Amino acid sequence: MYIFLSFFFLCRVNKMSESVIRSKQAQREVNGIPTEVVCTEFSNYIFVVLTQYGKIGTLISVTPDSRSNDLSTPTFSTKVLLGKDEPLTHVCAKNLAMFVSQESGNRPVLLGLALKDSSIDAIKQIKEMIKSCQVW
Repeated sequence: MYIFLSFFFLCRVNKMSESVIRSKQAQREVNGIPTEVVCTEFSNYIFVVLTQYGKIGTLISVTPDSRSNDLSTPTFSTKVLLGKDEPLTHVCAKNLAMFVSQESGNRPVLLGLALKDSSIDAIKQIKEMIKSCQVW
């Protein structure tokens, strides 16, 4: 499944040069559902797409909250930019993107989320897929 092919063509300087951005992709079955993860590093944020539909789905911005006084437990703000704005979307987004942001030096994460299965077990498996696609 190459749903992001056109996106990558736009990110090439020319055929002879390296990609302007770094990106990794993984595909695996999560609870019997084909799941695809693409992680892309930009200079100011990390873009992660998690899909079980072959589409980007709901687009969520997850940013570290600079107002937090406790550095040991940073807080994160979520904002749905495109798609359904439901409470479960914010919970899943924070759960999936928090460690990405922390591992990448507290950069914001742009998350595309299109999941059929958002159970706790599925989220754990998807986190492992994200770790296998680490580009930061």
